[in-house]
Amino acid sequence: MLTSLSELPGRKAHGPKLAVLTAYDYPAARMLDDAGVDLILVGDSLGMVVLGLPDTTGVTMEMMIHHTSAVCRGVKRAAVIADLPFASYRTPEEAVLHSKRLIECGASAVKLEGGVAMIPQVRAIIDAGIPFVGHIGMLPQSVKEEGGYKKKGKTSEQIERLIADAQALDQAGAVAIVLESIVPDVATQITRQIKASTIGIGAGSGTDGQVLVTPDLLGSFPWFRPPFAKPHADVAGETQRAVREYIAEVQGALS
Repeated sequence: MLTSLSELPGRKAHGPKLAVLTAYDYPAARMLDDAGVDLILVGDSLGMVVLGLPDTTGVTMEMMIHHTSAVCRGVKRAAVIADLPFASYRTPEEAVLHSKRLIECGASAVKLEGGVAMIPQVRAIIDAGIPFVGHIGMLPQSVKEEGGYKKKGKTSEQIERLIADAQALDQAGAVAIVLESIVPDVATQITRQIKASTIGIGAGSGTDGQVLVTPDLLGSFPWFRPPFAKPHADVAGETQRAVREYIAEVQGALS
């Protein structure tokens, strides 16, 4: 059970692997923390699984502050990582300003998407004394430019770019890097080449840890589930069953 970001190097070297889940509100965060999850991510995935947006690009800084604050109120032990949303880190100055706002909410670290191109922002965040988590591979905030969610690391050019991104973030001082939707062999190669902990999602089992969107784990968002996400519960089914039972009780009592 991780209690501090300072333990990440030891966990990379000696295990066990990191178990990371998302949270967007107080009760979920409290339950994840009580259950012993290593890290909690307040992901901009909240735009889709909480707010019903078509993708993450509509998530604002105000939304992230609102949800990060709620999550941090429910956490006593786990480190909380908060996403910098779309268009909130266009310059190093903007990146630092908004990172500080998330840290003020109680987050332990911030995350943004991108590699080499984002190094000025990354260095500015780290120089401001804020722990930083990277995110490379498939970048949800770039879904419109890329025309969909596509697996990365299929060509030699993509592999070279991913390795360069990972190494740049590692050298800049990232404590961890999320590897999303990357060919597993490439994700394993990156994991072995850098000091930072790698956290995979749809990138195979060769990373230093795994992250899932909690509604995918619990089966509470039945309208879409990525192919790599194995549900461990059927919260949607149980919710509908309970609601139907309640409706029957109420209508039966009134009839």
